[in-house]
Amino acid sequence: MPEKNAMEKAVFLDRDGVIIEDAGYVGEIERVKFIPGAGQAIRLLNENGFKVIIITNQAGVARGYFSEEAVEEINTYVQETLAKEGALIDKTYYCPHHKEGVIEEYRKDCYYRKPSPGMIEEAVRDFHIDLKRSFLIGDKGSDIEAGRRAGCKTILLAGENTQESAAGSEVVSDYTASNLFEAVKWLMKYGAGKVSPHAKG
Repeated sequence: MPEKNAMEKAVFLDRDGVIIEDAGYVGEIERVKFIPGAGQAIRLLNENGFKVIIITNQAGVARGYFSEEAVEEINTYVQETLAKEGALIDKTYYCPHHKEGVIEEYRKDCYYRKPSPGMIEEAVRDFHIDLKRSFLIGDKGSDIEAGRRAGCKTILLAGENTQESAAGSEVVSDYTASNLFEAVKWLMKYGAGKVSPHAKG
C-alpha cells in the first residue's frame, strides 16, 4: 500500500453550471457555452498539483433526450477545448441513469447518480485520492451532498446563473462562491490550511 503522502489531492467539478452554462439537458455541442474564467480556474488547479475530475449527472439519457454517445462527444469536446487553454481534465465520469427514466435500460436508482457518492468513490480508486485533501465544487444541493457523503470539502456556486442562490440557501457547504474562478482562488488561499466552515464569499 502506498504511503499516505503518495496519495493524490483532487478537485471534483460538476459540468453543467460550473464549467459550461446549464442550459438544461445539453445534448448537442452547438449548445455548449463555456463559463468565463473556467479554463483559467482549472489551469490554476493543474499548476497546484490537483487532479481535476468532472462528475456529472446526465439523466437526459434515461429520459430519452439524447444518447450516451452524445454525452461522450460533449465531454470530449469540453476536455479538448479546455486543453487548448492549458486546462487539463484528468477524467470525466457521468451517470446516465434515473429512476423515472423512459428508457428501460437506464431506468434505475443508481449509486453513481449524485447525491450518492459513487462517481467520487470510483475516482478515488482510479487515482488513489486522499479525500481529506480534496474538494468538490458544484452548483446544486445534490453536488454538495455527494461531496459531503464522500468526505471531502465542498464549495457551492450560488451566483445569478446557478441552480442555487446564496441568499437563503439551505445547502450547507464549506464555502460559497459566485463562480468557479472565485471558488478556486479561495481554495488556493485556504485549501492547504484551515477551512472556515460554512463561510460565504
